Amino acid sequence: MNDDSFLKGKRILAVDDETDVLEIVNEQLHNVEVVTADNYSRAKELLESEKFDLVILDIMGVKGFELLKICGDRKLPAAMLTARAVTIDAINQSLKLGAVSFLPKDELGNLRALVSEILEGLEQGKSHWTKLFDRLGPLLKEKFGIIWQDLEKPMPPPTYYG
Repeated sequence: MNDDSFLKGKRILAVDDETDVLEIVNEQLHNVEVVTADNYSRAKELLESEKFDLVILDIMGVKGFELLKICGDRKLPAAMLTARAVTIDAINQSLKLGAVSFLPKDELGNLRALVSEILEGLEQGKSHWTKLFDRLGPLLKEKFGIIWQDLEKPMPPPTYYG
């Protein structure tokens, strides 16, 4: 995707215990307001006190799934970030807790396009999971069964944009 219009004026919280990952996020999203946190406590404080258009959460090291629950309570869209191989358990947990997408760290070089794609989908009420599963291949779709079919249905319009 070459269209950066969905990034303009956005505010994103990136949470990871690895400073080099946070630096890459800042570089990739250079004209977006990126707020960073390198630990659970700081991330929790920011999530409970500020608004973001998207939250990018590391799964490991910062209690990403616990932070995802806070995002859900505050109606903040969140994408999960992991260095480990994409696993069914991690994706299922992300889906169950309301994550809007799943970002493998080995795709950080494409972060700008992925975040733009996620934000575009949110504004249009479309799931980013469909595009993610398309990239991961048909075999993964088969493993998700009924969940996959639910993702094909239109999403309700987001309530966190204003």
